[in-house]
Amino acid sequence: MYIVPEREIANLMTREAAFDAVEKVFAAMATGDAYNFPVVREAIGHEDALYGFKGGFDRAGLTLGLKAGGYWPNNLEKRGIINHQSTVFLFDPDTGKAKAMVGGNLLTALRTAAASSVSIKHLARKDAKTIGMIGAGHQATFQLRAALEQRDFEKVIGWNYHPEMLPNIEKIANEAGLPFEAVSLEGMQDADVIISITSAFAPSLMAEHVSPGTHLACMGTDTKGKQEVEAALLAKSRVFTDEVAQSISIGEAQHAVAEGLIKEADIAQIGAVINGTNPGRTSAEDITLFDGTGVGLQDLAVAASVVELAIKQGIAIEVDF
Repeated sequence: MYIVPEREIANLMTREAAFDAVEKVFAAMATGDAYNFPVVREAIGHEDALYGFKGGFDRAGLTLGLKAGGYWPNNLEKRGIINHQSTVFLFDPDTGKAKAMVGGNLLTALRTAAASSVSIKHLARKDAKTIGMIGAGHQATFQLRAALEQRDFEKVIGWNYHPEMLPNIEKIANEAGLPFEAVSLEGMQDADVIISITSAFAPSLMAEHVSPGTHLACMGTDTKGKQEVEAALLAKSRVFTDEVAQSISIGEAQHAVAEGLIKEADIAQIGAVINGTNPGRTSAEDITLFDGTGVGLQDLAVAASVVELAIKQGIAIEVDF
């Protein structure tokens, strides 16, 4: 069995490698070659923590395993470590034996950013010039870096409930040589692409804030009750997701479906667009929306890629298990 500690991940997993792994696994999901197991997510009644498991099996990549972890909201303040903590476990699909244990914190950030980046590649207009960010926390910086690689953006605009955090994404824009402007939610009408990455339980972005032709990547809603955008916005959009079952139960679509604004059949897998069996955007006026709920197969795909690199570079720790 191999162990790849968290400290090694930054030197092994690039944004490009994460993008490739996530794009391939989304495609495999759409053809039925890969599937996710039901998600377990629980409030454990200690430290206000949410803990759970996401797993699956990719027949195409022969990747089997799970990610265990969650959100400990007091970590940063009490212990000086990040609030999201996770570990990925891989198993040999031929024998069931434990194959690898991989630090999952940075991998989670990279695979989440890769998912929205994949959606931008396949659904945003080719001439998109302005990208809007809703949310300015730690994950928002990963999202913006990955997104800027998908189009020739000329400007970044941003809104956050706590505006004092906006310098986090302004720094990323400046590193890319792009101007940054803090805007009101109404100002998002100027964006060609919008990424929302918050932990909100009430919508901030409304349908009136989004112009025709915009692509949205809603990346923060991964739990029952969470919501980043108005349900009516999904009714105006062509809606895509990583996994439909999660989208309607714990993703952004849960609210639009519950209100009868859209049906499960109105939501398509992003993998079908990647494979060419769904046209994706059909006109320059379409509003496209990607409901990124986060699936276990994303974690397994990037973890498997990391293990392979770590073994090649002699970094993986081999143990007799």
